[in-house]
Amino acid sequence: MKIGEIAARTGVSIRSLRYYDQLGLLTPIRRENGYREYSPLAEEQVKTIQLYLNLGLSTEQIAGFLNCVLKNKEAFCQEVLPIYRQKLSEIEAQIHLLQNIKLNLEERIRSILDERQTSEAEE
Repeated sequence: MKIGEIAARTGVSIRSLRYYDQLGLLTPIRRENGYREYSPLAEEQVKTIQLYLNLGLSTEQIAGFLNCVLKNKEAFCQEVLPIYRQKLSEIEAQIHLLQNIKLNLEERIRSILDERQTSEAEE
């Protein structure tokens, strides 16, 4: 299958597919004319890559365990769990930061509204 066909079947841009190829996440066969030819399994590979990208993992992280996951079940790949734990920790830190920002903004809004009410009452 050619790159345009796999792009259409997966909804992934040709540019992204070329990037996955560059990183070694996909390994198409190169024809004599230079065109990439993808195996029927490449569609599932691309969908798997997209799943992990949607979990917030980087392509570098995915490269570390993709071959294992494609050959086995995720539960049997030792490399996956530490990456999941690291990502979860990063997300929890971001949530904490965002909660603090939210509290600060709420406090600023209250302060502004209180100041306006005080000013209007004095008039």
